[in-house]
Amino acid sequence: MAPGGQAAPLFFPASTGRKTVTSALTDIRVLDLTTQLSGPYCTRILADLGADVIKVEREGGDDMRRVPPFVEGESMAFRIINRNKRSIVLDLKSDAGRVACRRLAAICDVAIENFRPGVAERLGLGHRDLSALNPRLVYCSISGFGQTGPLSQQGGLDLIAQAMSGLMSINGEADGQPLRVPLPISDLGAGMFATIGILAALVARRHTERGQQVDVSLLDTAVAFANYEAGLFFGTGEDPPRLGNGHRGSAPYQPFRTRDGWLVIGVANENLWSKLCRVLELDELEADPRFSDNPARLRHRKELGAIIQTRLSEDMTDRWLNRFEEAGIPSGPVLTYGQSLTHPQILARQMVLPDQTRDGKSTLGMPVKLSETPATLRQPAPRLGEHTDAILYELGIAP
Repeated sequence: MAPGGQAAPLFFPASTGRKTVTSALTDIRVLDLTTQLSGPYCTRILADLGADVIKVEREGGDDMRRVPPFVEGESMAFRIINRNKRSIVLDLKSDAGRVACRRLAAICDVAIENFRPGVAERLGLGHRDLSALNPRLVYCSISGFGQTGPLSQQGGLDLIAQAMSGLMSINGEADGQPLRVPLPISDLGAGMFATIGILAALVARRHTERGQQVDVSLLDTAVAFANYEAGLFFGTGEDPPRLGNGHRGSAPYQPFRTRDGWLVIGVANENLWSKLCRVLELDELEADPRFSDNPARLRHRKELGAIIQTRLSEDMTDRWLNRFEEAGIPSGPVLTYGQSLTHPQILARQMVLPDQTRDGKSTLGMPVKLSETPATLRQPAPRLGEHTDAILYELGIAP
């Protein structure tokens, strides 16, 4: 519910008087053969945008159904990642299950799987198998290492992708151990890249009348995020060092402790640097040769950080943020998720919405706001096999 107990609007509602609009992907049907996170995150985006996503699950269901915490026996993580989908239980190791799955592929626009490479082919559900049935099918494969290369047949996890991409090597304190980014960034990023690839393939299909394979890997995804780091290595041949909370291209650009909490400051040019010195009442820093320009400040980031930290610890977070805002210096508080998910800006952007369930729990909103064909929250995550009979009926198959 929105503040005040009123029902929150679903993303961006149509304006009063505007003709009713349909969802962007309202005519797209997706065969979802994925589990866990990367694939389901991709299909959740497609479902939010209006696609009819048919989630194929084995007996026992997606492993994500067993991830705590649970509300009324349902995983909250599963509910958020799998809303707006329909669930059908099929045994893909049986002839009948594979026949039904192939019948689904024949009427779908998109099929997506995140099996280990080779598994879909052994089941007769690979790209060549299904595109022979449906030449217009866009077939997306998400895997740890991709469909080609010496490691393609190995399984992969977000943890492994973070480690092998170089990401963990730069994450953590300068003199500390490599750290995993707490969010499964390779999984989530692969889901987003898969979505981009699928949408691009659907646009291309309008011209070619044929589908194609979209090949996305967790490792490629993590490598693709390394714009600063790749630039440093390609330019100098050196490995990027760990910087703790520092930024590779600007200083100061990091969190600082105040008297009652934490805030962040981002100074990305000389104009902002001058403003910061004035707000902190540390005008002498502008004349200090150690901090004369951004390259100099990067070389002396530790000394600069210590000076700013001493000053900021003298006053409260809100007071500093008010001064920075008045001066036009990019800054913000460091919030917990409890504070973030109840923040007026987050609520105003409809990034927290009531789930379409009986218990009244919330779910995350959609970050892509389309003015004419908005994303919608139409139905909660399905119970295991909830739509099996209905989908089989649509295929003309007896339950």
